Amino acid sequence: AKMSAPTMEERKACWDARDEFWQCLDRHADDASMCEKLRRSFESRCPQQWVKYFDKRRDFLKYKKKLETEGYHPPEAAGKS
Repeated sequence: AKMSAPTMEERKACWDARDEFWQCLDRHADDASMCEKLRRSFESRCPQQWVKYFDKRRDFLKYKKKLETEGYHPPEAAGKS
């Protein structure tokens, strides 16, 4: 099956589904079981590659936010040989 580029409407539907899913995760402290319906909607509206990308992106954004709020704490064992 050849992937054609999504139309403007399809992209917007994908992004809206992603945003709804992410907002649900935010509301439920990342408990994905509370957001299964939105997850399925997100997966059905977005190309598989995008779903993978957005999952990674969310993890990265959460990590970045954690660094900004808590600062970087290197692992304790670092530098001790």
